[in-house]
Amino acid sequence: MPRLPSNELFRALAKTQSLPPVDKNHKKAFGPLSTPERLLLGPGPSNAHPLVLKALGQPPVGHLDPFYVDLMSEVQELLRYAWQTDNRLTLPMSGTGSAAMEATLANTVEPGDKVLVAIKGYFGNRLADMASRYRADVKVIEKNWGEAFTLDELEDALKKYKPSILAMVHAETSTGVCQPMDGIGDLCRKYDCLLLLDTVTSLGGVPLFIDEWKVDLAYSCSQKGLSCPPGLGPFTMGPRAEEKLSRRVEKVPNWYLDVSLLNKYWGSDRVYHHTAPVNMNFGMREALRILAEEGLEKAWERHSSNAQQLWKGLELMGIDLHVAEELRLPTLTTVRIPEGVDGKAFSLHLLNEFGIEIGVGLGSLAGKVWRIGLMGHNSTPENVDRVLSLFASELPRFREKTVCAA
Repeated sequence: MPRLPSNELFRALAKTQSLPPVDKNHKKAFGPLSTPERLLLGPGPSNAHPLVLKALGQPPVGHLDPFYVDLMSEVQELLRYAWQTDNRLTLPMSGTGSAAMEATLANTVEPGDKVLVAIKGYFGNRLADMASRYRADVKVIEKNWGEAFTLDELEDALKKYKPSILAMVHAETSTGVCQPMDGIGDLCRKYDCLLLLDTVTSLGGVPLFIDEWKVDLAYSCSQKGLSCPPGLGPFTMGPRAEEKLSRRVEKVPNWYLDVSLLNKYWGSDRVYHHTAPVNMNFGMREALRILAEEGLEKAWERHSSNAQQLWKGLELMGIDLHVAEELRLPTLTTVRIPEGVDGKAFSLHLLNEFGIEIGVGLGSLAGKVWRIGLMGHNSTPENVDRVLSLFASELPRFREKTVCAA
């Protein structure tokens, strides 16, 4: 039987199936994509490393291809190095950092479990909200946005509430506070609860010792200290959390984030679970390789040195910083907006005129602070000099506007 030309075949099928005419109302002509140049010095994302962008552009392979299967193991091992952990269940969730955040709770919380959330910023509130959606009995303790918890405060709350999980943020992106971790893991062992830690703004830029600190669950993201675009959420689960997962009465209520299923794909069996974002993992592998090549100690020292240069420069201009120096994050600095200055207008001015992004405040700090990120590839003395130069040259103009308006 002769083969019909493709256009005749389509017309024949259209008649058989009574296809309606194509609606062309939304067909628009657009040119090829061309993104603006930006220096991303806000709370995230940071600029991706050029070698990461190159890795993202590699031709994709299948998510069960032997090449990709080997690469998965490399990503897991490099994540263990970055987090300083031997945890078997260490993998990048296919989703942003919020997916990894939710995975920690979805896998370990059962209805009625007491979850104590130590809130000192915006993302502590998100942890509490997520836990409540898994029907946890959520208890909270709070600190002012710009402060950290003491061991005594945490122990008092553990005694009072007797939770099964203590959830807290190590590097609070909304406030620029780095929570001291000495002794917290020991307290959680003493009171028989799991320690869940948000490391979204610390992984790759701030000292992290998951095993030494006795952290049972942690999560992060790809787009900050690792200098990879957003899209993956590193996740790690220790033996005590695995044990709690194994004791569940009911299935994990989130199929996509169920680690017992994901481990069959990321574990030795490599059983299909979902179509993984292959090229994103190319980028993650390259980002982690670059971090390992530099070495954790050198990366942490670089972030610290550049942050101190920024802090000193701002303070010499008479600009106040929101967090006491001993609690400041080297990856994210909160800068108090001077009296009378429109903080949002200034940040938009930097973006529109100079292509530099800095962040504004969230929650109770909205309108009160700017957030300047020096993360991963972006943490350089040159970027610090550029920000300080613009604050010196441009901020006086915004102060003058306030004086003139008065």
